[in-house]
Amino acid sequence: MKSLRVIISGGGTGGHIYPAIAIANEIKMRYPETEFLFVGAKDRMEMEKVPGAGYAIKGLWISGIERKLLSKNNMLFPFKLISSVWNAKKIIKQFKPTIAIGTGGFASGPLLYVANSKEVPTLVQEQNSFPGITNKLLSKKARKICVAYDGLERFFPKDKIVKTGNPVRQDLLDIDSKREEALRFFNLNANKKTVLVLGGSLGARRINRLIKEKLSFFKENQIQLIWQVGKLYIDEYQQYSSGNEVQTHAFLNKMDMAYAAADIIISRAGASSVSELCIVGKPTVFIPSPNVSEDHQTKNAQAITTKNAAILIKESELETDFELKLKELFANEMLQISLSKEIKKLALVNATRDIVNEVEKLIK
Repeated sequence: MKSLRVIISGGGTGGHIYPAIAIANEIKMRYPETEFLFVGAKDRMEMEKVPGAGYAIKGLWISGIERKLLSKNNMLFPFKLISSVWNAKKIIKQFKPTIAIGTGGFASGPLLYVANSKEVPTLVQEQNSFPGITNKLLSKKARKICVAYDGLERFFPKDKIVKTGNPVRQDLLDIDSKREEALRFFNLNANKKTVLVLGGSLGARRINRLIKEKLSFFKENQIQLIWQVGKLYIDEYQQYSSGNEVQTHAFLNKMDMAYAAADIIISRAGASSVSELCIVGKPTVFIPSPNVSEDHQTKNAQAITTKNAAILIKESELETDFELKLKELFANEMLQISLSKEIKKLALVNATRDIVNEVEKLIK
């Protein structure tokens, strides 16, 4: 096969960036001579994370549409879109990709739109159970759409859909064997229960506020906390660290250790998080963010909870339900075992490999 030139676009959050990097790594393993170029949104976290993973990236001047219609960003949106399409044309003309892959995020729209118009084969990786408007539009011309949930033929052409799952970190596949090492890593008491709190890479204001309000509840119930508050909130919340009992972190660099140490996990329901938690297989309480497009986090969580594989508490129900449901979960070992067993059944562990198999079919 002639030398491959792969362009990958995705970003804005870790949920779009890490799958993109995982796909690139798998292609590189199979075809070491491949040339890669990532395309992201200027000023977003991909401009730092992608070079950190060893790949070149170019940034487009693009952002999403905000709910507040008359915001400055929304006024600028038409100009950003024209600029991004124009620059995407230049990037594709110069790089001459064999294939273009989109994992979601602002920049993938203009980039894949231009790739489609130039007859470059495109593959869309849709992580959510309810796709955003960009991927719905891109799907009309995309050759393949790799999805993580059933029922997406409501949104995409059925003959293009392949259920692969979402790419996840490979070090999560054997969590159980790392338990003792993880307890030492976080210096935890093996005789107490540990709750891991995750609000996504940037953090989640409502979850942080909830945990702060419930610190005495956790203390009374002899529960240790590994609390990922996010980089936006670390300055505000690190004062609540308390020895081994409450550990606040801006970011958890060793996610495998955090998952291995946890008995119960409280998490947002972003697509990547949900996919990881299915593989990790610990009892999970989802608190989806209501502030995302199409309320897709609630739909992601419902795809799991309708199979009795996790607990869902909406933000609007936290005051009434949180302590009640947590107490029940701590007290009921059979429920913990059942949730673990059911969520593991939903894991798709070979997602990265299966997506790259689809890439190979397109380039051959």
